Amino acid sequence: MNDPLFITPEPISLKNIPYFNESILRDMIINDPAVLGLGELEVKDKERMQSGAGRLDILLRDPESEERYEVELQLGKTDESHIIRCLEYWDIERRRYPQYDHIAVLIAEDITSRFLNVIGLFNGFVPLIAVKMTAFQINGQTKPILSFVKVLDKVDLGMDDTEDTIEPPADRAYWVKKASEEMVAIVDDDCKNILKKISPNLDLKYNRYYIGITEKGPTNNFVVFRPKKAFVRVGAKFGRGQQDQLDLWSNQLTEAGIVVLPGGRLDGWLYFRLIKQNLEQHEDLVAKLFTASYNMQK
Repeated sequence: MNDPLFITPEPISLKNIPYFNESILRDMIINDPAVLGLGELEVKDKERMQSGAGRLDILLRDPESEERYEVELQLGKTDESHIIRCLEYWDIERRRYPQYDHIAVLIAEDITSRFLNVIGLFNGFVPLIAVKMTAFQINGQTKPILSFVKVLDKVDLGMDDTEDTIEPPADRAYWVKKASEEMVAIVDDDCKNILKKISPNLDLKYNRYYIGITEKGPTNNFVVFRPKKAFVRVGAKFGRGQQDQLDLWSNQLTEAGIVVLPGGRLDGWLYFRLIKQNLEQHEDLVAKLFTASYNMQK
């Protein structure tokens, strides 16, 4: 019989390998975080002490967006305690460092449909990523090959362009408490002045998850703002299929030294980080971007 064209790998359990443990897995990920398929992330910390709650396996960060990823590992099947630890450590970190966006990452060899359903209930409210880790043995080799597959991606809360939110309304004081006076002032002073030049009928609307825009009363969220402690996260809408426009404005912002954030491209959104210095140096660029987004929605 001829040799087969393909070699079929045999899945094996890392939990059943005598010499393998979570510390070895943790160190392997630390040496090359890209194996997780979550982007070019950097290691911020490992075995990070959590007050009264144990240790966080790995803390990763995105050097561009400053997003932080709280990673919890588990050999074998995921279980209730694994999910609870993952969410608890995420919550501790986001409360400790509210100036950053935080994402919980759960990694296990076996994530059953039951637990995916449970985890999915949190998604959209808790930014949560589930990664299935599989080990393969080929031709009886001692060292296995590891594969990481994202089985649940985080869901960002969307902005409703036409309907009012059913959540209790927020106000300026709510956002000052959530972020800072300086960052809210960037929105309701500097950015509002830009919006009024585009159309005097545009105004801000304080929602609980973002600050949106109204035009003569109805919602027109062509731009939305999420003030943080140290910057304002801005989203500008161009629409699905407008990749050329997204690339154009992304390049112009980057050249001006304004940090462009990941996410939103498939839905036609461009996200970037805004600070006072950006507006002092590049107010015209920001105004042109807002105007372009506004005109795209007509």
